[in-house]
Amino acid sequence: MAAPVVDGWFPALALGVSLLKCLFINAYHSTDFEVHRNWLAITHSLPVSRWYHENTSEWTLDYPPLFAWFEFGLSHVAQHFDRNMLVVENLNYDSPMTVLFQRLSVIFTDVVFIFAVRECCRCVQKQKGSRDVLNRPSFVLAVLLLWNFGLLIVDHIHFQYNGFLFGFLLLSVAKHLQSQHLQGALLFAVLLNLKHIYLYVAPAYGIYLLRSYCFTQDNKDGSISWRSFSPLRLITLGSIVTSVCALSFGPFIAMGQLPQVLSRLFPFKRGLCHAYWAPNIWALYNMLDKSLAILGVRLKLLEEAGLPRASMTGGLVQEFQHSVLPSVSPSITLICTLLSILPAVASIWRRPRGARGFLRCLLLCALASFMFGWHVHEKAILIAILPLSILAVESREDAGIFLVLSTTGHYSLFPLIFTPAELPIKVGLMLMFVIYSFTALRKLHSGQGTLLHPLESVYLLGLVVVAIACEIIFPLSPWQQKLPFLPLLLTSVYCSVGVCYSFLRLYVSLLRQEEKPKQL
Repeated sequence: MAAPVVDGWFPALALGVSLLKCLFINAYHSTDFEVHRNWLAITHSLPVSRWYHENTSEWTLDYPPLFAWFEFGLSHVAQHFDRNMLVVENLNYDSPMTVLFQRLSVIFTDVVFIFAVRECCRCVQKQKGSRDVLNRPSFVLAVLLLWNFGLLIVDHIHFQYNGFLFGFLLLSVAKHLQSQHLQGALLFAVLLNLKHIYLYVAPAYGIYLLRSYCFTQDNKDGSISWRSFSPLRLITLGSIVTSVCALSFGPFIAMGQLPQVLSRLFPFKRGLCHAYWAPNIWALYNMLDKSLAILGVRLKLLEEAGLPRASMTGGLVQEFQHSVLPSVSPSITLICTLLSILPAVASIWRRPRGARGFLRCLLLCALASFMFGWHVHEKAILIAILPLSILAVESREDAGIFLVLSTTGHYSLFPLIFTPAELPIKVGLMLMFVIYSFTALRKLHSGQGTLLHPLESVYLLGLVVVAIACEIIFPLSPWQQKLPFLPLLLTSVYCSVGVCYSFLRLYVSLLRQEEKPKQL
Protein backbone atom coordinates (compact mmCIF):
# COMPACT_ATOMS: atom_id res chain seq x y z
CA MET A 1 0.00 0.00 0.00
CA ALA A 2 1.43 3.35 -1.03
CA ALA A 3 1.68 5.92 1.72
CA PRO A 4 -0.89 8.73 1.39
CA VAL A 5 0.62 12.00 0.27
CA VAL A 6 0.49 14.71 2.93
CA ASP A 7 0.04 17.89 0.90
CA GLY A 8 0.38 21.57 1.73
CA TRP A 9 -2.69 21.49 3.97
CA PHE A 10 -0.75 19.85 6.81
CA PRO A 11 1.55 22.81 7.59
CA ALA A 12 -1.52 25.06 7.53
CA LEU A 13 -3.29 22.88 10.10
CA ALA A 14 -0.21 22.73 12.31
CA LEU A 15 0.40 26.48 12.11
CA GLY A 16 -3.26 27.25 12.78
CA VAL A 17 -3.41 25.20 15.98
CA SER A 18 -0.05 26.62 17.12
CA LEU A 19 -1.42 30.16 16.78
CA LEU A 20 -4.52 29.12 18.70
CA LYS A 21 -2.34 27.83 21.54
CA CYS A 22 -0.67 31.25 21.77
CA LEU A 23 -4.05 32.77 22.63
CA PHE A 24 -4.11 30.75 25.87
CA ILE A 25 -0.79 32.07 27.23
CA ASN A 26 -2.49 34.27 29.85
CA ALA A 27 -5.29 31.83 30.62
CA TYR A 28 -5.78 30.01 33.92
CA HIS A 29 -3.07 27.52 34.85
CA SER A 30 -3.26 24.78 37.46
CA THR A 31 -0.84 23.68 40.17
CA ASP A 32 0.94 21.66 37.46
CA PHE A 33 2.40 24.98 36.31
CA GLU A 34 4.13 25.32 39.70
CA VAL A 35 5.10 21.64 39.59
CA HIS A 36 7.11 22.12 36.40
CA ARG A 37 8.54 25.48 37.53
CA ASN A 38 9.79 23.74 40.66
CA TRP A 39 11.35 20.97 38.58
CA LEU A 40 13.10 23.59 36.45
CA ALA A 41 14.53 25.08 39.64
CA ILE A 42 15.56 21.72 41.10
CA THR A 43 17.40 20.49 38.00
CA HIS A 44 19.06 23.86 37.37
CA SER A 45 20.09 24.82 40.90
CA LEU A 46 20.91 21.53 42.60
CA PRO A 47 23.43 18.76 41.91
CA VAL A 48 22.06 15.59 40.31
CA SER A 49 22.48 13.72 43.62
CA ARG A 50 19.79 15.90 45.22
CA TRP A 51 17.19 15.92 42.45
CA TYR A 52 15.11 13.08 43.87
CA HIS A 53 15.66 14.08 47.52
CA GLU A 54 14.68 17.75 47.34
CA ASN A 55 11.34 18.37 49.11
CA THR A 56 11.14 22.11 49.82
CA SER A 57 7.96 22.10 47.75
CA GLU A 58 5.23 19.48 48.09
CA TRP A 59 5.53 19.06 44.31
CA THR A 60 8.62 16.85 44.38
CA LEU A 61 10.26 15.45 41.25
CA ASP A 62 8.37 12.23 40.46
CA TYR A 63 9.00 11.64 36.74
CA PRO A 64 11.75 9.33 35.36
CA PRO A 65 15.29 10.69 34.91
CA LEU A 66 15.04 11.43 31.19
CA PHE A 67 12.26 13.92 31.89
CA ALA A 68 14.41 15.46 34.63
CA TRP A 69 17.15 15.99 32.02
CA PHE A 70 14.49 17.46 29.71
CA GLU A 71 13.65 19.99 32.46
CA PHE A 72 17.37 20.59 32.94
CA GLY A 73 17.70 21.51 29.26
CA LEU A 74 14.67 23.82 29.41
CA SER A 75 16.08 25.54 32.49
CA HIS A 76 19.08 26.80 30.50
CA VAL A 77 16.68 28.60 28.19
CA ALA A 78 14.49 29.73 31.10
CA GLN A 79 17.35 31.64 32.70
CA HIS A 80 17.22 34.12 29.81
CA PHE A 81 13.58 34.93 30.62
CA ASP A 82 13.61 35.23 34.43
CA ARG A 83 16.34 33.71 36.62
CA ASN A 84 14.11 33.97 39.71
CA MET A 85 11.94 31.12 38.46
CA LEU A 86 14.99 28.87 38.92
CA VAL A 87 15.25 29.52 42.67
CA VAL A 88 13.95 26.48 44.57
CA GLU A 89 12.68 28.59 47.47
CA ASN A 90 10.53 30.80 45.19
CA LEU A 91 7.39 28.72 45.65
CA ASN A 92 4.36 29.57 43.50
CA TYR A 93 6.45 32.02 41.46
CA ASP A 94 4.60 33.04 38.29
CA SER A 95 5.97 36.30 36.97
CA PRO A 96 4.79 37.34 33.47
CA MET A 97 8.08 36.21 31.93
CA THR A 98 7.87 32.87 33.77
CA VAL A 99 4.38 32.32 32.40
CA LEU A 100 5.50 33.31 28.92
CA PHE A 101 8.47 30.94 28.96
CA GLN A 102 6.59 27.94 30.30
CA ARG A 103 3.69 28.40 27.90
CA LEU A 104 6.05 28.80 24.93
CA SER A 105 8.05 25.75 26.02
CA VAL A 106 4.92 23.60 25.68
CA ILE A 107 4.05 25.11 22.28
CA PHE A 108 7.56 24.68 20.86
CA THR A 109 8.11 21.13 22.15
CA ASP A 110 4.82 20.18 20.48
CA VAL A 111 6.87 20.04 17.27
CA VAL A 112 7.55 16.41 18.22
CA PHE A 113 3.81 15.77 18.28
CA ILE A 114 3.28 17.56 14.96
CA PHE A 115 5.97 15.44 13.28
CA ALA A 116 4.45 12.27 14.76
CA VAL A 117 0.99 13.19 13.45
CA ARG A 118 2.47 13.72 10.00
CA GLU A 119 3.98 10.24 10.08
CA CYS A 120 0.69 8.71 11.26
CA CYS A 121 -1.14 10.43 8.39
CA ARG A 122 1.24 8.70 5.99
CA CYS A 123 0.23 5.33 7.43
CA VAL A 124 -3.56 5.43 7.09
CA GLN A 125 -5.19 3.51 4.28
CA LYS A 126 -6.18 5.75 1.40
CA GLN A 127 -9.90 5.82 0.60
CA LYS A 128 -10.76 4.80 -2.95
CA GLY A 129 -12.21 7.54 -5.11
CA SER A 130 -11.57 10.27 -2.52
CA ARG A 131 -10.41 13.37 -4.37
CA ASP A 132 -11.73 16.02 -1.98
CA VAL A 133 -8.93 16.85 0.46
CA LEU A 134 -11.40 17.45 3.33
CA ASN A 135 -12.75 13.90 2.99
CA ARG A 136 -9.41 12.11 2.92
CA PRO A 137 -8.71 9.85 5.93
CA SER A 138 -5.28 11.47 6.32
CA PHE A 139 -6.80 14.96 6.56
CA VAL A 140 -9.48 13.89 9.06
CA LEU A 141 -6.85 12.13 11.16
CA ALA A 142 -4.63 15.21 11.17
CA VAL A 143 -7.49 17.36 12.48
CA LEU A 144 -8.53 14.80 15.11
CA LEU A 145 -4.97 14.67 16.44
CA LEU A 146 -3.60 18.20 15.98
CA TRP A 147 -6.81 19.88 17.17
CA ASN A 148 -7.60 17.31 19.86
CA PHE A 149 -9.73 19.00 22.52
CA GLY A 150 -8.15 17.11 25.42
CA LEU A 151 -4.59 18.08 24.52
CA LEU A 152 -5.54 21.72 23.99
CA ILE A 153 -7.07 22.22 27.43
CA VAL A 154 -4.77 19.90 29.40
CA ASP A 155 -1.50 21.21 27.95
CA HIS A 156 -2.21 24.80 26.99
CA ILE A 157 -4.65 25.86 29.69
CA HIS A 158 -4.29 23.45 32.62
CA PHE A 159 -0.55 23.08 31.76
CA GLN A 160 1.46 19.96 31.04
CA TYR A 161 3.77 18.53 28.34
CA ASN A 162 1.52 15.72 27.09
CA GLY A 163 1.83 16.72 23.43
CA PHE A 164 5.60 16.29 23.59
CA LEU A 165 5.18 12.86 25.20
CA PHE A 166 2.37 11.69 22.91
CA GLY A 167 4.61 12.63 20.02
CA PHE A 168 6.96 9.80 21.03
CA LEU A 169 4.04 7.38 21.42
CA LEU A 170 2.44 8.16 18.06
CA LEU A 171 5.79 8.21 16.30
CA SER A 172 6.55 4.79 17.79
CA VAL A 173 3.17 3.48 16.58
CA ALA A 174 3.82 4.95 13.12
CA LYS A 175 7.19 3.21 12.92
CA HIS A 176 5.55 -0.13 13.69
CA LEU A 177 2.88 0.55 11.04
CA GLN A 178 5.79 1.17 8.65
CA SER A 179 7.44 -2.13 9.78
CA GLN A 180 10.41 -0.26 11.28
CA HIS A 181 10.21 -2.17 14.53
CA LEU A 182 13.59 -1.33 16.02
CA GLN A 183 12.94 2.40 15.66
CA GLY A 184 9.51 1.90 17.21
CA ALA A 185 11.02 0.02 20.14
CA LEU A 186 13.68 2.70 20.67
CA LEU A 187 11.10 5.50 20.70
CA PHE A 188 8.92 3.66 23.20
CA ALA A 189 11.91 2.94 25.46
CA VAL A 190 12.69 6.68 25.45
CA LEU A 191 9.03 7.45 26.21
CA LEU A 192 8.99 5.11 29.22
CA ASN A 193 12.00 6.91 30.61
CA LEU A 194 10.28 10.27 30.10
CA LYS A 195 7.02 9.34 31.81
CA HIS A 196 6.32 5.97 33.38
CA ILE A 197 2.53 6.17 32.98
CA TYR A 198 3.11 4.63 29.55
CA LEU A 199 3.85 1.35 31.32
CA TYR A 200 0.10 0.97 30.78
CA VAL A 201 0.76 -0.07 27.18
CA ALA A 202 4.12 -1.82 27.70
CA PRO A 203 2.54 -5.34 27.62
CA ALA A 204 1.24 -4.68 24.10
CA TYR A 205 4.72 -3.63 22.95
CA GLY A 206 6.47 -6.53 24.67
CA ILE A 207 4.21 -9.28 23.36
CA TYR A 208 3.93 -7.81 19.87
CA LEU A 209 7.67 -7.38 19.38
CA LEU A 210 8.44 -10.81 20.78
CA ARG A 211 5.81 -12.51 18.63
CA SER A 212 6.07 -10.53 15.39
CA TYR A 213 9.72 -9.48 15.36
CA CYS A 214 11.65 -12.14 17.26
CA PHE A 215 9.66 -14.94 15.59
CA THR A 216 10.17 -14.43 11.87
CA GLN A 217 7.60 -16.88 10.43
CA ASP A 218 4.16 -18.35 11.13
CA ASN A 219 2.72 -21.74 10.31
CA LYS A 220 0.18 -22.02 7.50
CA ASP A 221 -2.71 -21.78 9.99
CA GLY A 222 -1.27 -18.56 11.44
CA SER A 223 0.02 -20.16 14.62
CA ILE A 224 3.54 -19.56 15.88
CA SER A 225 6.48 -21.36 14.26
CA TRP A 226 8.82 -22.02 17.19
CA ARG A 227 11.72 -22.86 14.88
CA SER A 228 11.69 -19.34 13.45
CA PHE A 229 12.75 -17.76 16.75
CA SER A 230 15.73 -15.40 16.28
CA PRO A 231 17.94 -15.00 19.38
CA LEU A 232 19.84 -12.24 17.58
CA ARG A 233 16.69 -10.16 17.17
CA LEU A 234 15.81 -10.66 20.85
CA ILE A 235 19.30 -9.57 21.89
CA THR A 236 19.04 -6.52 19.63
CA LEU A 237 15.71 -5.51 21.17
CA GLY A 238 17.01 -6.13 24.65
CA SER A 239 20.11 -4.06 23.95
CA ILE A 240 18.03 -1.10 22.80
CA VAL A 241 15.83 -1.11 25.91
CA THR A 242 18.74 -1.75 28.28
CA SER A 243 20.85 1.02 26.75
CA VAL A 244 18.10 3.62 27.12
CA CYS A 245 17.39 2.59 30.71
CA ALA A 246 21.10 2.60 31.52
CA LEU A 247 21.50 6.14 30.19
CA SER A 248 18.44 7.23 32.15
CA PHE A 249 18.89 5.47 35.50
CA GLY A 250 22.64 4.72 35.35
CA PRO A 251 23.85 7.83 37.22
CA PHE A 252 21.35 7.24 40.03
CA ILE A 253 22.25 3.55 40.28
CA ALA A 254 25.93 4.55 40.52
CA MET A 255 25.05 6.93 43.38
CA GLY A 256 23.02 4.22 45.15
CA GLN A 257 19.80 6.21 44.73
CA LEU A 258 17.69 3.77 42.72
CA PRO A 259 15.35 2.93 45.68
CA GLN A 260 14.79 6.66 46.29
CA VAL A 261 14.00 7.30 42.62
CA LEU A 262 11.58 4.37 42.48
CA SER A 263 9.83 5.53 45.67
CA ARG A 264 9.13 8.84 43.93
CA LEU A 265 7.92 7.15 40.72
CA PHE A 266 5.57 4.71 42.47
CA PRO A 267 4.05 6.43 45.53
CA PHE A 268 1.54 3.77 46.58
CA LYS A 269 0.63 5.73 49.73
CA ARG A 270 -1.52 7.87 47.47
CA GLY A 271 -5.17 6.91 47.34
CA LEU A 272 -7.12 4.62 45.03
CA CYS A 273 -8.52 7.64 43.19
CA HIS A 274 -6.98 10.94 42.22
CA ALA A 275 -8.44 14.12 43.72
CA TYR A 276 -10.46 14.40 40.52
CA TRP A 277 -12.07 10.99 40.12
CA ALA A 278 -11.08 9.44 36.81
CA PRO A 279 -14.16 8.04 35.01
CA ASN A 280 -13.34 4.37 35.58
CA ILE A 281 -14.64 1.32 37.43
CA TRP A 282 -13.45 2.69 40.78
CA ALA A 283 -15.58 5.82 40.35
CA LEU A 284 -18.58 3.52 40.05
CA TYR A 285 -17.31 1.49 42.99
CA ASN A 286 -16.89 4.62 45.13
CA MET A 287 -20.35 5.83 44.14
CA LEU A 288 -21.87 2.49 45.13
CA ASP A 289 -20.02 2.61 48.45
CA LYS A 290 -21.26 6.14 49.20
CA SER A 291 -24.82 5.19 48.21
CA LEU A 292 -24.80 2.10 50.44
CA ALA A 293 -23.40 4.16 53.32
CA ILE A 294 -26.15 6.78 53.01
CA LEU A 295 -28.80 4.09 52.70
CA GLY A 296 -27.40 2.21 55.68
CA VAL A 297 -27.49 5.32 57.88
CA ARG A 298 -31.07 6.18 56.87
CA LEU A 299 -32.24 2.62 57.53
CA LYS A 300 -30.35 2.75 60.85
CA LEU A 301 -28.23 -0.23 59.82
CA LEU A 302 -25.04 1.84 60.16
CA GLU A 303 -23.96 4.50 62.61
CA GLU A 304 -22.70 7.65 60.89
CA ALA A 305 -20.11 8.29 63.60
CA GLY A 306 -18.54 4.89 62.93
CA LEU A 307 -18.02 5.44 59.19
CA PRO A 308 -14.61 6.52 57.86
CA ARG A 309 -14.31 10.20 57.02
CA ALA A 310 -14.21 10.79 53.24
CA SER A 311 -10.82 12.01 52.13
CA MET A 312 -11.17 11.95 48.38
CA THR A 313 -12.34 15.54 48.00
CA GLY A 314 -9.11 17.30 48.96
CA GLY A 315 -6.47 18.65 46.62
CA LEU A 316 -3.77 16.26 47.88
CA VAL A 317 -4.86 12.67 48.03
CA GLN A 318 -4.08 10.03 50.63
CA GLU A 319 -5.10 6.51 51.58
CA PHE A 320 -8.85 6.02 51.87
CA GLN A 321 -10.99 3.40 53.54
CA HIS A 322 -14.37 2.60 52.00
CA SER A 323 -17.39 2.80 54.28
CA VAL A 324 -19.33 -0.35 53.33
CA LEU A 325 -17.62 -2.16 50.46
CA PRO A 326 -14.19 -3.77 50.95
CA SER A 327 -11.33 -1.28 50.55
CA VAL A 328 -9.22 -1.77 47.46
CA SER A 329 -5.44 -2.22 47.73
CA PRO A 330 -2.79 -1.60 45.04
CA SER A 331 -2.32 -5.36 44.65
CA ILE A 332 -6.03 -5.81 43.88
CA THR A 333 -5.92 -3.12 41.19
CA LEU A 334 -2.83 -4.77 39.70
CA ILE A 335 -4.54 -8.16 39.54
CA CYS A 336 -7.67 -6.65 37.96
CA THR A 337 -5.56 -4.80 35.40
CA LEU A 338 -3.53 -7.89 34.44
CA LEU A 339 -6.65 -10.03 34.11
CA SER A 340 -8.34 -7.39 31.93
CA ILE A 341 -5.44 -7.13 29.47
CA LEU A 342 -4.75 -10.87 29.31
CA PRO A 343 -7.23 -11.66 26.48
CA ALA A 344 -5.83 -8.79 24.37
CA VAL A 345 -2.18 -9.77 24.65
CA ALA A 346 -3.09 -13.45 24.23
CA SER A 347 -4.86 -12.54 21.01
CA ILE A 348 -1.83 -10.90 19.37
CA TRP A 349 0.33 -13.80 20.55
CA ARG A 350 -1.92 -16.41 18.92
CA ARG A 351 -2.82 -14.43 15.78
CA PRO A 352 -0.75 -11.21 15.48
CA ARG A 353 -2.72 -9.61 12.58
CA GLY A 354 0.06 -7.13 11.91
CA ALA A 355 0.66 -3.67 13.30
CA ARG A 356 -3.04 -2.80 13.41
CA GLY A 357 -3.65 -5.81 15.61
CA PHE A 358 -0.91 -4.44 17.85
CA LEU A 359 -2.57 -1.00 17.85
CA ARG A 360 -5.88 -2.52 18.95
CA CYS A 361 -4.09 -4.38 21.73
CA LEU A 362 -2.37 -1.14 22.77
CA LEU A 363 -5.77 0.55 23.04
CA LEU A 364 -7.16 -2.25 25.20
CA CYS A 365 -4.12 -2.18 27.48
CA ALA A 366 -4.45 1.59 27.85
CA LEU A 367 -8.16 1.40 28.64
CA ALA A 368 -7.79 -1.59 30.95
CA SER A 369 -5.12 0.22 32.97
CA PHE A 370 -7.29 3.33 33.03
CA MET A 371 -10.30 1.30 34.14
CA PHE A 372 -8.67 -0.72 36.92
CA GLY A 373 -5.39 1.05 37.76
CA TRP A 374 -4.34 2.55 41.10
CA HIS A 375 -4.54 6.34 41.49
CA VAL A 376 -5.37 6.91 37.83
CA HIS A 377 -5.33 10.49 36.58
CA GLU A 378 -8.33 11.54 34.49
CA LYS A 379 -5.93 12.86 31.81
CA ALA A 380 -4.74 9.29 31.14
CA ILE A 381 -7.84 8.69 29.00
CA LEU A 382 -5.95 10.48 26.21
CA ILE A 383 -3.60 7.48 25.96
CA ALA A 384 -6.55 5.61 24.42
CA ILE A 385 -8.34 8.44 22.60
CA LEU A 386 -5.39 9.62 20.48
CA PRO A 387 -4.28 6.23 19.04
CA LEU A 388 -7.93 5.24 18.49
CA SER A 389 -8.16 8.17 16.05
CA ILE A 390 -6.02 6.16 13.61
CA LEU A 391 -8.44 3.23 13.57
CA ALA A 392 -11.46 5.56 13.52
CA VAL A 393 -10.62 6.94 10.07
CA GLU A 394 -10.23 3.41 8.64
CA SER A 395 -13.15 1.50 10.16
CA ARG A 396 -16.82 2.41 10.64
CA GLU A 397 -17.12 0.31 13.80
CA ASP A 398 -14.02 1.90 15.33
CA ALA A 399 -15.33 5.34 14.35
CA GLY A 400 -18.46 4.69 16.43
CA ILE A 401 -16.38 3.62 19.43
CA PHE A 402 -14.18 6.69 18.98
CA LEU A 403 -17.17 9.02 19.06
CA VAL A 404 -18.43 7.55 22.34
CA LEU A 405 -15.01 7.36 24.01
CA SER A 406 -13.70 10.75 22.86
CA THR A 407 -16.90 12.58 23.76
CA THR A 408 -17.21 11.09 27.23
CA GLY A 409 -13.47 11.05 27.89
CA HIS A 410 -13.04 14.66 26.84
CA TYR A 411 -16.05 15.84 28.82
CA SER A 412 -14.63 14.12 31.91
CA LEU A 413 -11.75 16.64 31.70
CA PHE A 414 -14.12 19.60 32.20
CA PRO A 415 -13.59 19.75 36.01
CA LEU A 416 -9.89 20.45 35.40
CA ILE A 417 -10.82 23.90 34.07
CA PHE A 418 -13.21 25.31 36.66
CA THR A 419 -12.65 29.07 36.37
CA PRO A 420 -15.59 31.13 34.99
CA ALA A 421 -13.40 33.02 32.50
CA GLU A 422 -12.38 29.77 30.78
CA LEU A 423 -15.90 28.30 30.65
CA PRO A 424 -16.70 29.70 27.16
CA ILE A 425 -13.30 28.52 25.91
CA LYS A 426 -13.67 24.89 27.00
CA VAL A 427 -17.30 24.71 25.87
CA GLY A 428 -16.48 26.26 22.49
CA LEU A 429 -13.47 24.01 21.88
CA MET A 430 -15.41 20.93 22.95
CA LEU A 431 -18.35 21.74 20.66
CA MET A 432 -16.07 22.39 17.68
CA PHE A 433 -14.22 19.11 18.17
CA VAL A 434 -17.39 17.06 18.69
CA ILE A 435 -19.19 18.59 15.72
CA TYR A 436 -16.20 18.05 13.45
CA SER A 437 -15.66 14.48 14.67
CA PHE A 438 -19.27 13.51 14.03
CA THR A 439 -19.60 15.20 10.64
CA ALA A 440 -16.19 14.21 9.26
CA LEU A 441 -16.36 10.56 10.34
CA ARG A 442 -19.98 10.22 9.21
CA LYS A 443 -19.04 11.54 5.76
CA LEU A 444 -15.88 9.44 5.65
CA HIS A 445 -17.86 6.26 6.30
CA SER A 446 -21.01 7.23 4.39
CA GLY A 447 -22.81 4.34 2.76
CA GLN A 448 -21.57 1.88 5.39
CA GLY A 449 -24.39 2.32 7.92
CA THR A 450 -24.86 4.54 10.95
CA LEU A 451 -21.92 5.16 13.29
CA LEU A 452 -23.94 5.12 16.51
CA HIS A 453 -26.78 2.97 17.82
CA PRO A 454 -29.87 4.88 19.08
CA LEU A 455 -29.05 4.21 22.75
CA GLU A 456 -25.50 5.46 22.23
CA SER A 457 -26.87 8.70 20.78
CA VAL A 458 -29.27 9.08 23.73
CA TYR A 459 -26.42 8.52 26.18
CA LEU A 460 -24.22 11.15 24.51
CA LEU A 461 -27.10 13.64 24.48
CA GLY A 462 -27.33 13.05 28.22
CA LEU A 463 -23.93 14.75 28.51
CA VAL A 464 -25.65 18.00 27.52
CA VAL A 465 -27.97 17.64 30.52
CA VAL A 466 -25.03 16.85 32.80
CA ALA A 467 -23.10 19.87 31.47
CA ILE A 468 -26.02 22.27 32.02
CA ALA A 469 -26.57 20.90 35.52
CA CYS A 470 -22.90 21.09 36.53
CA GLU A 471 -21.77 24.25 34.76
CA ILE A 472 -24.87 26.48 34.97
CA ILE A 473 -27.50 25.28 37.46
CA PHE A 474 -25.28 23.98 40.27
CA PRO A 475 -23.13 27.15 40.69
CA LEU A 476 -26.34 29.17 41.18
CA SER A 477 -27.90 26.72 43.65
CA PRO A 478 -27.54 26.51 47.46
CA TRP A 479 -25.98 23.05 46.98
CA GLN A 480 -22.70 24.68 45.97
CA GLN A 481 -21.79 25.30 49.61
CA LYS A 482 -23.27 22.12 51.06
CA LEU A 483 -22.21 19.61 48.40
CA PRO A 484 -19.21 21.03 46.50
CA PHE A 485 -18.20 17.52 45.39
CA LEU A 486 -21.51 16.84 43.60
CA PRO A 487 -20.65 18.09 40.04
CA LEU A 488 -17.41 16.11 40.01
CA LEU A 489 -19.22 13.03 41.29
CA LEU A 490 -21.92 13.32 38.63
CA THR A 491 -19.40 13.95 35.84
CA SER A 492 -17.13 11.05 36.79
CA VAL A 493 -19.91 8.52 37.31
CA TYR A 494 -21.78 9.43 34.11
CA CYS A 495 -18.62 9.41 32.01
CA SER A 496 -17.52 6.12 33.60
CA VAL A 497 -20.46 4.41 31.90
CA GLY A 498 -19.28 5.59 28.46
CA VAL A 499 -15.66 4.64 29.08
CA CYS A 500 -16.61 1.16 30.36
CA TYR A 501 -18.93 0.68 27.38
CA SER A 502 -16.19 1.69 24.91
CA PHE A 503 -13.78 -0.74 26.58
CA LEU A 504 -16.28 -3.60 26.19
CA ARG A 505 -17.03 -2.69 22.57
CA LEU A 506 -13.33 -2.73 21.70
CA TYR A 507 -13.06 -6.19 23.22
CA VAL A 508 -16.10 -7.35 21.27
CA SER A 509 -14.51 -6.12 18.03
CA LEU A 510 -11.32 -8.00 18.93
CA LEU A 511 -13.24 -11.23 19.53
CA ARG A 512 -15.08 -10.80 16.23
CA GLN A 513 -11.76 -10.57 14.43
CA GLU A 514 -10.63 -13.77 16.14
CA GLU A 515 -13.70 -15.53 14.79
CA LYS A 516 -13.02 -14.57 11.17
CA PRO A 517 -10.23 -17.12 10.47
CA LYS A 518 -12.48 -19.91 11.77
CA GLN A 519 -15.23 -18.95 9.33
CA LEU A 520 -13.00 -19.19 6.27
